[in-house]
Amino acid sequence: MKKVKRAAPLNIMQTRRQMLLSCLALASLTGRAGFAAGALIPASQGAARPRGGAHCVMIDPGHGGIDPGAIGHQGAKEKHVVLAIANKVRANLAQYSHIQTRLTREQDEFIPLYRRVELAHEHQADLFVSIHADGFTSPSAAGASVFALSNRGASSAMAGYLSQKENAADDVAGGKYRQQDNYLQQVLFDLVQTDTIKNSLTLGRHLLNHIRPVHQLHSQHTEQAAFAVLKSASIPSVLVETSFITNHQEEQLLETAKFQDQIALAISSGIVDFFAYFDAHERHAGAAPGR
Repeated sequence: MKKVKRAAPLNIMQTRRQMLLSCLALASLTGRAGFAAGALIPASQGAARPRGGAHCVMIDPGHGGIDPGAIGHQGAKEKHVVLAIANKVRANLAQYSHIQTRLTREQDEFIPLYRRVELAHEHQADLFVSIHADGFTSPSAAGASVFALSNRGASSAMAGYLSQKENAADDVAGGKYRQQDNYLQQVLFDLVQTDTIKNSLTLGRHLLNHIRPVHQLHSQHTEQAAFAVLKSASIPSVLVETSFITNHQEEQLLETAKFQDQIALAISSGIVDFFAYFDAHERHAGAAPGR
């Protein structure tokens, strides 16, 4: 029996993007409702990256500007903490010549959720990692978590709560961006998205493997929920909740350079491992007969 070869997910990333663009174009030509006029991914962004070229990672520091995110009991603001961690992640990844890193924001500014996803596509990102610091009603909640997208409902009550909370981030702008964010709710192409979610779960596993030794985990596995910022149909995407800023001890931790360095290194190392995993898979697939 002829052995069936497994496809290398990162190899077909651009093909997925072109499929997505074709679906979007078809939808607009046939008058399908629900797509925001300004939210379509430009066709020029579908050009394939050369085989073996540098990987691009979009790091997304959550919240910003008029949206402070969660606020700790001592006044620490999520938007400031996660920007500091994101900058440290970028600095760590700068050591690797095969990885390019971009940030959705580099200062204290408000960026709507749909625009964060657009930026990842405009830069032809291979991964999207959104960094946050949990806020919860009970100060006893503690630990780090990693989330991937789910199109079948939340994997836990906490995942559902946090996704609703994060998806409401644009409400601070008075509903100005709701029409554009509807684009994220509509553009879910199952055949493409299922593969992307699988890759997101793989990325989540690599991240958790590195976070576990440096900080307690709220959940031992990658949780899933309908986070709007993770709804790219073609880019593996995860949301990392580094800690609960509403927990007294973890609020203090989040503001220390030591912890920020540790969690940033864990995130960076997980990303590097993810790319190493798929690069090895790509080499194996390339050496297979009949490739």
